[in-house]
Amino acid sequence: MIPLLMAEKGKDQIVKKIGGNESVRRHLADLGFCAGGTISVVSEIGGNLIVKVKESRVAIDESLAKKIMV
Repeated sequence: MIPLLMAEKGKDQIVKKIGGNESVRRHLADLGFCAGGTISVVSEIGGNLIVKVKESRVAIDESLAKKIMV
């Protein structure tokens, strides 16, 4: 497992684990991040990521990207 921040751009990844406290996990679940789901990194600018999740694009910062393990 590696953090999403280190994942290869443009390649589909399977979410294996979501870390952080309950409010962080709930926020990420509201954005569409859940264990077993498929996501892909579209682009990265200064540690912030644009991620494709369930046919939508979502921007997350570096601290959230470190909590998503793929």
